[in-house]
Amino acid sequence: MVFIDRFISAVCRVLELAIALLLAAMVVLVFGNVVARYGFNSGITLSEELSRWMFIWLTFLGAVIALKERGHLGMDMIVAKLPTAGKKICLVVGQIIMLYIVALMFEGSWKQAVINADVSAPVSGLPMAIVYAAGLVFSALAGLIIAVDLYRVLTGKLRNQDLIMVQESEEAVQLKQILDDAKHGATGRSA
Repeated sequence: MVFIDRFISAVCRVLELAIALLLAAMVVLVFGNVVARYGFNSGITLSEELSRWMFIWLTFLGAVIALKERGHLGMDMIVAKLPTAGKKICLVVGQIIMLYIVALMFEGSWKQAVINADVSAPVSGLPMAIVYAAGLVFSALAGLIIAVDLYRVLTGKLRNQDLIMVQESEEAVQLKQILDDAKHGATGRSA
């Protein structure tokens, strides 16, 4: 299990780097296109198409990281009031449903990638399958993260406070992150 945790963490670090690079490239493309269009009465032909594709990839890769860090928002007020057994049941049911949805997404993305492998984008000429590959990458990585969490809850390796995997508000997520950072900083100094 430690190997899988390290693998997922390493993949997420690579994804964070990829997201930063995609975001930087999007800024350069869009800003460059604006400057070229208004300053020189021309434009970067690829800018709109590539920035749209990069945004799609950025969204799917960010969703993987949010899933790993349990950063997705959701309703937890009912589940939070349940006893531990009820929380576990809700989590198992939720994880199974999410695995099913991710499997459907993988299947659909695969079919779309195959269908669009020979279809070229109008401006760049790149295969449209590149766009649908984002869904494949997301669903494969999300499926792994969900399966690991499901394994943990079924084997009792998940702590009681980790049984609620969503937060009801963004502020609660940010507060938890600040408290975790402060806790790790304090333990890092005392060690």
